[in-house]
Amino acid sequence: MPDHAEPPKPRTPSGPASDTAGKPPRRPLDAVLFDFHGTLAQVEDPVAWVLAAAADCGVILDRTRATSLADRLVMAGRAGGPLPARVPPRLAEVWADRDLYPHAHRAAYTGLAATVETGIDGLPEALYERLLRPEGWLPYADTAATLRALRAVNVPVAVVSNIGFDPRPLFDAWGLTELVDAFALSYEIGRCKPDPGIFLRACGMLGVDPERTLMVGDTPADAGAVRAGCATLLLPAAEAGLANGLTAVLDLAIAEGGE
Repeated sequence: MPDHAEPPKPRTPSGPASDTAGKPPRRPLDAVLFDFHGTLAQVEDPVAWVLAAAADCGVILDRTRATSLADRLVMAGRAGGPLPARVPPRLAEVWADRDLYPHAHRAAYTGLAATVETGIDGLPEALYERLLRPEGWLPYADTAATLRALRAVNVPVAVVSNIGFDPRPLFDAWGLTELVDAFALSYEIGRCKPDPGIFLRACGMLGVDPERTLMVGDTPADAGAVRAGCATLLLPAAEAGLANGLTAVLDLAIAEGGE
């Protein structure tokens, strides 16, 4: 995900997150925007990622070797993982454009994986392909229930993501597509968070006023929604398959927007 200038301090529907003086009433909420990675779903465990990709290349790894490779590949730069400490100059252009063009996203992450000597032909491509498959991700344990609860009270939802591939097939496989009203994806819109334009486009897709919309994410880039006029709730990303605290969204959105 792109590393942009840090946006202003996030706020909740009650106002700035650190400002509790006076406890002003919450703004009414008509819609919720969700980040994808780290908010609704998490990439699979790194060792499982390497084991599965190697198997796709016809190589069965023992867990010790898979663990060693996983550590090196994550450090080199894994989509959904921490930012790499260094991007080779030959990859600088595709790295900068990775969330704007699918070809750049693939080239950036396969290129980073190729900097690790694994001895397995085709592994960088196989690792990337795992990113495009439902089995390469795990929705958080409270994702489906939260989206269903919002749908039950007619609160529309959009997924707003800095991403270089289409996550819709993942939502299809998880049975969640019918619970999402719109996808505002950086590579389709041409804007990346924290640019307010991507949040404004998402609100436009839903037909709602940004001032009556809550953005839920896990990074400072998600808090860029403040500049678009949205309230913002940041949750710490959890490990794959666990609950991510998304029920806090229901306390804010359903109490105000679903009455």
